[in-house]
Amino acid sequence: MGDDTTGARAGRDADFTAFVDASWDRLHRYGYVLTASPAEAEELVQETLVKVYLAWHRITADGSPLAYTRSAMARTHVSRWRALTRRTALEERLHLDRLSRSEEPWQSRAEDRDAVWRLLALLPPRQRAVVVLRYYEDLSERATADALGCSVGTVKSQLSRALQSLRGHEAALALVKEESR
Repeated sequence: MGDDTTGARAGRDADFTAFVDASWDRLHRYGYVLTASPAEAEELVQETLVKVYLAWHRITADGSPLAYTRSAMARTHVSRWRALTRRTALEERLHLDRLSRSEEPWQSRAEDRDAVWRLLALLPPRQRAVVVLRYYEDLSERATADALGCSVGTVKSQLSRALQSLRGHEAALALVKEESR
């Protein structure tokens, strides 16, 4: 009986390892979009993969481990942000941006991208997650609601609030004007 359990565990471990190997880059990019930090993205992916591993037998039975993992990442990210104050996180991000900024002309697209991350950092975690899932991941309202474990109405209201908030920032207006040239 012990051999069956050991064999099943080895098979589960092999399946999970194959999933991680195949999905790591994609999950890390998704984590980066959510967190706007490579280090935090890696932490988020690792923290989420621990949870996914513990539920692997249920996830594989449903047949959609990548979708489950992305949903778990979004929820984990929101939970982590609830534990932090927005002000502390924003100050840290702005400080890191100032340290890493380059004056090279070819960096202008990177600066625009950084401006987008800074604007996203101003949003509350749930609004940011909705914006990322809808516009970066190009998910439907229903898929976004499923990923975040909320209703479609909540997705619509959070997206509306996020866009309204972003419209009020001069940096967002400048970025849009720059893109339209």
